[in-house]
Amino acid sequence: MRAVPATEALRPARPGPAVVTLAVAAWVAASLAGLLLGPIDVPVRESIRALVDAIPLVEVGHGLSETELRVLYEIRAPRVFMGSLVGAILAVGGAAYQGVFRNPLADPYLLGVAAGAGLGATIGFGVGVDENLITILAFAGAIAAVAATYVLGRSMGNRTAAALILAGVAVSAFATALQTYLLQRNVETLRSVYTWVFGRLTTVGWGQVGGLVPYALLAVVLILIHRRSLDVLGVGDDEAAALGLNVDRVRWVVVLAATLATAAAVSVSGLIGFVGIIVPHTVRLMTSWSYRVIVPLSIIFGAAFLVAADIVARTVAAPAELPIGIVTAFVGAPFFLVVLRSVGRRA
Repeated sequence: MRAVPATEALRPARPGPAVVTLAVAAWVAASLAGLLLGPIDVPVRESIRALVDAIPLVEVGHGLSETELRVLYEIRAPRVFMGSLVGAILAVGGAAYQGVFRNPLADPYLLGVAAGAGLGATIGFGVGVDENLITILAFAGAIAAVAATYVLGRSMGNRTAAALILAGVAVSAFATALQTYLLQRNVETLRSVYTWVFGRLTTVGWGQVGGLVPYALLAVVLILIHRRSLDVLGVGDDEAAALGLNVDRVRWVVVLAATLATAAAVSVSGLIGFVGIIVPHTVRLMTSWSYRVIVPLSIIFGAAFLVAADIVARTVAAPAELPIGIVTAFVGAPFFLVVLRSVGRRA
């Protein structure tokens, strides 16, 4: 059972206006920076005027060339929107998994999404298919891995969350082993696979953004609807059932929504780690242990965090570009150790 410190129980169960304003301001600032900064030199002042021109019924004029407008609207803008969607999905997925499994170290890759997607992408690179089919194979691999986790967990004859986690560990290990075997058989694909595994938003276009929107909306809406139920699950399955909660239904609705959206996000962005741990815990430390606060704020802060990480990835070593997963790992690994220590002290 999750132990909530007494001092945390006194914190509000609704996000206050100040922290909501901070979250929105962080996302707006990161998004503007993502639109205005990059290895291609586009005048900042004229870019701002062009962005204002994009507002309906507003026209201030700008001096950007056709090429500069294409950089702004067709390269940077979809990348910022994709970073926002992927960040929001991974953060809210991490919050949902932590609530469902009552484990503060859970992340959205817990049930084999990452390993399955990596295996699917590796198969695609080995066969030599194009980028669109890589995305489809990664998505199919992620869904197949989670389905195998579910079947294996049910076959244990134990429907608890622990059985599902153990099944996820087994499926992830098998998929990773198979991926390693395929890489050894196709050494020429190593560079492409590792570039994908470390995460990237470099090939993003508006088509990919539009394809991810339905999954993001599904996860966000369903998890927001069940955020109060996540608080009830924190007291334990038996106690939650005694309070009238349909534990199995809530668990599977939340897990399926978060997993489906995570699989879709991973299929277009690769494996970006630590977002699902960093963001919910930061929100928890700033505000409350209630998922009525953690879930909505994780959505906004997750979007802001990944957009900011992407700015670092594409500017710190310009004109070269770092995989975004390296940036999030650089921030997330020390943070993970801090969380691990704090959890150990409360145990």
